[in-house]
Order: sequence, then C-alpha cells, then structure tokens
Amino acid sequence: MLVEMHRDELELDVWRCLDQVTDPELDQPVTDLGFIELVEVDLDLKKVEVEFRLPTYWCSPNFAFLMAFDIRLEVSKMKWVHDVKVTLNDHCFADRVNDGVNGDRNFSEIFAEYCDGGDLNSVRAKFLEKAFMRRQETVLLALEERGFTCAQIVGMTLGAFDEVNFSLGEEEKQKPRYRSLLLSQGLAENAGDPAFVTWDGKGLTVEGLRDYLAKLRGVRINMEFNGALCRGLQSTRYKEAKIDADGPTLIDFIQNRVPPRDSYQHTASKI
Repeated sequence: MLVEMHRDELELDVWRCLDQVTDPELDQPVTDLGFIELVEVDLDLKKVEVEFRLPTYWCSPNFAFLMAFDIRLEVSKMKWVHDVKVTLNDHCFADRVNDGVNGDRNFSEIFAEYCDGGDLNSVRAKFLEKAFMRRQETVLLALEERGFTCAQIVGMTLGAFDEVNFSLGEEEKQKPRYRSLLLSQGLAENAGDPAFVTWDGKGLTVEGLRDYLAKLRGVRINMEFNGALCRGLQSTRYKEAKIDADGPTLIDFIQNRVPPRDSYQHTASKI
C-alpha cells in the first residue's frame, strides 16, 4: 500500500504530524510559525528528513533541543516511518543539537557544561503550565461571552464543557488543546470532574475568578509579546514579508495597544 501512495501525500501527512509540535515558549505549532524548512520522504528507506530553523542564530539551545526532539518523536509515531533525521539549520548550537537528537543523546549530556547535570523536564513542565493557562483563558472568556455566569463556569463539569459548541477560530482551536492538557496531566479523568482547575489541581471559586483571569491574562500577554518578537526577528532575518501566525505585532506593544480578549473585565457583574 505504501508504494501506491504518492510521495506528496506522505509528505502532507508529515506536515500534519508536525502541526502537533509547538514552540515551548509560545505554544504555537512550528508549522504556523514558519520554522519548518524542508520535509522529504524516502519511500525506499521509509525515512523522513525534516529541516527547521529558528528566528535567530542564538535562540536558546534548550528550546531548540526540545523542538528537535519533539519533531523526531512525533514523526517517529507514524506507522510507516522507520527512520527520522532532524536537522536544525543556522543556529550557533546546531551541530550539538543535531548530533544529540539524532544520536538519542539527552540534553544534559550534550550541554553538560551549561546545565550542571540538570535535564529539560523542569523546563518542559514550566512551559506546559503556561500553555495550559493560555488555552484555559481562551475558553473561559468564550464561555463568559456566551452568557455563562461565574458560578456556572467554576461549577462546570468536563461533560458539560464537552457539550458547549465553540465555533469561532481561536476558541474552537483552543478547546481541544486545553482539554488534551487537562487529561494528559491528570487534572480531570471523568465526565463528572471539574472542567476548570488550576495547574496544581485546585478548584476555581466565584470570588477568586476575576483575579485568576487577570493572572491568566498576564501569562498570555507575555507569550504574545515573545511571539511578536520572534516573528519580527524571523521576518527581518529571512527577509520574509509576513510570518503567518496569529497574535499582535511588536507595533501593537510599542504603541501600547491592549492585546485582544480583555472581555473578562466585566466578569464581576455576572457573579
């Protein structure tokens, strides 16, 4: 069956697979950010080669390693793939990252002089928490915009959350992504479990919801600023007119324009 499939179709499948790999700092797919330069499929060897780049020559090596590792991991999950080669281009630590990821060596081994024996688990956990908070803010505000009261939101079960129809771009995208993290981190398991808790598993309260949303907003604005900075640097470095990614630009921040999704400010009136 593999022989019958066209190479272009297989490459398209790889691209779809790479949609699952995110920049850990921005929680956006590397495909949307324009990081992927090349996907090549060798039908005879059942091998996939992926080349990617980052906005600057000096982007943090731990982020670079995480993305390279996740690219290799996700593509390796495809049943027909027997081998994966990942190449980071135009980066000051490209050789180390490429040798480490393709040679199944861990970060603490190839960057021993920088990490003092530590690994990337704590880094990954930190950014998973930020991703959780950003995704959660989107769906919380979407529920509020649909007229749900604070009491209804904090008391919503996972089953009830699943029944809510999210039909707009950002909220529709973030609902399954939020749900996925909620379940993968063991924060909910059954339909009767709360749909909304903090990263450490504490329940939300009506009285504390507004302050909690303000905290989520701070995390989101920080991530959006970093995203705008990355897109600006990438566009300048590679002379590209536009990087196709959602979010405010650096000009929005420079001119002190408030980023979108600030509707939670009237939450208190719905308690």
